[in-house]
Amino acid sequence: MIQWSSKSPDSTEQNIVGSNRLNAVNSINSNNALGLQNLEGYSLGLSKESFSPEQKQVEPCWIKPDINSGYNSLISGTLQAKGSKVNGFDSELPKVLVVDDHTASRMTAVALLSMEGYEVIEADCGSTAVELVIQKQPDLILLDVMMPGMDGFEVCQLLKQDEHTRLIPVIFITALNDRRSRIRGIEVGADDFLTKPFDRVELAARVKSLVRQKCLNEDLDHTEKVLFSVARAIESRDPNTGDHCERLVKLGQAFGEYLNLSRHQIRDLMWGGYLHDIGKVGIPDGVLLKRGQLTPQDWEIMKQHVVIGEKICQPLRSMRGVVPIIRHHHERWDGSGYPDGLKGDEIPYLAQVFQIIDIFDALTSERPYKRAFTLEEAVSVMLEETDLGWRNPKLMQQFARFIQSYPEKI
Repeated sequence: MIQWSSKSPDSTEQNIVGSNRLNAVNSINSNNALGLQNLEGYSLGLSKESFSPEQKQVEPCWIKPDINSGYNSLISGTLQAKGSKVNGFDSELPKVLVVDDHTASRMTAVALLSMEGYEVIEADCGSTAVELVIQKQPDLILLDVMMPGMDGFEVCQLLKQDEHTRLIPVIFITALNDRRSRIRGIEVGADDFLTKPFDRVELAARVKSLVRQKCLNEDLDHTEKVLFSVARAIESRDPNTGDHCERLVKLGQAFGEYLNLSRHQIRDLMWGGYLHDIGKVGIPDGVLLKRGQLTPQDWEIMKQHVVIGEKICQPLRSMRGVVPIIRHHHERWDGSGYPDGLKGDEIPYLAQVFQIIDIFDALTSERPYKRAFTLEEAVSVMLEETDLGWRNPKLMQQFARFIQSYPEKI
């Protein structure tokens, strides 16, 4: 006989004995100035429009040494324009890393970007570029495709897969009508392309646009991290749940991969693991941390956490796939859940998937009011709840097979 009583408002456990255990869980960036007249022959090339009379009157550039002694192949030098305001950016000068193994080509791009007021860093090979990205954290990378050793595709793919460099925009320099390079560039995460020859106006416009986009993306990224921090802080208010959110993240990834969900769906499941109960920030401590059973009035207050959580995350476009999980992870297949009483497939699919892993973690975790169920006991309880109409039968069967086939992932 299994017996426990709820002391945590995080779950819907009521006092349960024997077969009544089915109510146990309700859900869980010059001194030798370069004249444009000396640049025409460089292999990147410039269009005729770049040499219009109006554009020859440019501000002088100064060369500022930026020596990296550990890289003999690096053409060291940082060029920046005179003045404190660059292309509308009021803070420090945006940094652009130019990567090309041809010196003439690289110097052409450096000169043009310098005249636009950017701080320019140079690299003559892929491996040096990767090291400079880590050291300097540029705001944009102008990257040649064909280089010996590590080519542009490898550099881009490596940077886009790294959590610390993935938001840095990459512009590939390609030959005219090089369709294969463009397709490959898209596959590895390139943000834009420039075709040889290119002119100063086009280069300036594309760089400016992507630097601004990076700033916006970083703001969004910081906002997401703040939300995750708030969610962890909320979890820490209840010491009884342990590392509940971390376990849900790992379980969501494993079960999502088992179901062959898309990369974005798996990401939403994992984010849901952190954010599903963020709305509890709006629940009074007297209810959230109450010992013993909650009164009917307490439960009505507690149910509002899904609505509060939805309102917190809804303004962020990146949370569009997570918001349904937050709002609907306490719905039931037969319509007896909350907050909207949705039935069957009216419940968003990812909310159904998340609900199952949430309940499973609650059952298999030790709490002051219950012991940790074994995998078999937890699945048995959930199958009985499914017979009562609380869960999607097909999805529950898939989860049971997942647990039987991959117990090491739990």
